[in-house]
Amino acid sequence: MSLKIRRVVTGHDDQGRAKVLIDEMAGNVVSQRPGALYSVVWSSEGFPVDNDIELDPSGMKIGTTIPNGTVFRIVSFGPGVAPRNHRTDSIDYAVVMSGEIDMDHDGTIVHLKAGDVLVQRGTIHNWINTDSEPCVIAFVLTIGKVGNSRRKTPSGPGIGRPDLIDRAPGSGGRCPSR
Repeated sequence: MSLKIRRVVTGHDDQGRAKVLIDEMAGNVVSQRPGALYSVVWSSEGFPVDNDIELDPSGMKIGTTIPNGTVFRIVSFGPGVAPRNHRTDSIDYAVVMSGEIDMDHDGTIVHLKAGDVLVQRGTIHNWINTDSEPCVIAFVLTIGKVGNSRRKTPSGPGIGRPDLIDRAPGSGGRCPSR
């Protein structure tokens, strides 16, 4: 399985005219669990974002989120991807770019396919690909509070464990791929 992403990043020249700063195939594709590959396309820190900074953050080690920032990540979930129930400390905007996937959402299965969008608001979920092709999803993540996790105690291996909450680096949590 491979993940090929063409990354085009724009900016300005010395006269303030628009120009392409980066046009390349992403080289930072990694895997932190069997059957899943991901690449951080871009990230930002602070609001409003300073568009004059020319530093390319794609080579930095980035967890699920960045405090007071954003993370743009592409993930490929291969057929039979290893299960991992988890909850994130973020709000995730997701667009299914290709393929199909099931999201186990605290015991309820939601089927997503290319063109579908999802707003994931800090809830327990797991990605399940029973198809024969990979499913590729683009995520934009912004830090948030874990959604009402104390209202109910979920059941199952690893569910409801605070140590399985994906967190930003330095916040005491793990930072695995989506």
